[in-house]
Amino acid sequence: MHFLTENPWVTSWVIIPLLIFLARVTDVSIGTFRIILVSKGQKVIAAILGFIEISIWLLAISQVFQHLSNIACFFAYGLGFALGNYVGIAIEEKIALGQQAIRIITSNTMEILPMALRDAGYGATVIKANGGKGEVNLIFSVMPRNQVKDAIALAQEIDPDIFISLQDIRSVNAGFMPLRTPSFGWRRITKKK
Repeated sequence: MHFLTENPWVTSWVIIPLLIFLARVTDVSIGTFRIILVSKGQKVIAAILGFIEISIWLLAISQVFQHLSNIACFFAYGLGFALGNYVGIAIEEKIALGQQAIRIITSNTMEILPMALRDAGYGATVIKANGGKGEVNLIFSVMPRNQVKDAIALAQEIDPDIFISLQDIRSVNAGFMPLRTPSFGWRRITKKK
């Protein structure tokens, strides 16, 4: 502390901008995550995070206004905002809240892909359709977001030429949502000649 009292420029040009930066990263991360929760209907958690977010923001902005002549505070504020957006989205992707609908379009008319998805514990509804180049299968499945990457990898392993689209689902209240316990070995079928 003695060093700081002898060198006030360190406090003004390093420590205060650093604290502003960290406060902005934190409040914007919370804000980004809160907005995602609002879109998923998580009212209570979003309200609590909103209180924390605005409290941190008030601390950060008050420091910027107290040091209006310090350009480092402005840069710290802006950089903290930018990094906070990135961190907030990264946190949400890691937690992977909610459900997603996967639509897979394949020109392969065999039932191996839906069977493999069901075998892996995912629901799969198949609709026959006509695409620009003929008959296709539309495979529709709803699952927790933290399982989507595995399901896509499985589908691409079976048919690398599939078209996939994803959509966030706010709620699911009916239908078949299987447990992920494989019941049948689809790989045995595809490996036999």
